[in-house]
Amino acid sequence: MENDPAILYVEDDPQSREIMRLLLIEVMHLSRAFFFEDSANFQAQLEPLIGKIDLILLDIHVHPLNGFEMLSVLRGHPALKQIPVVALTASVMNEEVQKLRQAGFNGVIAKPINLDTLPDTLERILKGENIWRVL
Repeated sequence: MENDPAILYVEDDPQSREIMRLLLIEVMHLSRAFFFEDSANFQAQLEPLIGKIDLILLDIHVHPLNGFEMLSVLRGHPALKQIPVVALTASVMNEEVQKLRQAGFNGVIAKPINLDTLPDTLERILKGENIWRVL
C-alpha cells in the first residue's frame, strides 16, 4: 500500500485472527495492525487507539458485543464515528447484507476471506469506496 494505514480487526476465532494477522503484517507489510480477540470492554480497549485507526474490521458474530453493537459504540464516539467500519461475516444472504447497510457499515467482506483479493479490497476501502463483497 502507498501509505501505512492502521487497521483494527475484532475477531474471536483464533484461526481467522491469525490468517488476517499474516495477511496484514506479512503479505501487506502493515506496521500498524491491531487485533482484539473479543469485544469485552470494547470501549476501554479502543481508547488507546483513538486517533490512530484508519479502518475497522468487525466480525459480526463476536461476544459479548456483536458487530452491530460494536458499530453503535463506534458511531456514537465523536473521534471514531467517521472511520470506515467493514463487517466480516459468513452470513451474506441479501437480507443480512441489507441489515448491514441499514445499520451504517461501510461495507461487508464475506468469510471465508479471499486472500487474493483482500489487499486490493482494503486499499479501495481506505480510499473511500464502500465495498459490499459477498463473492
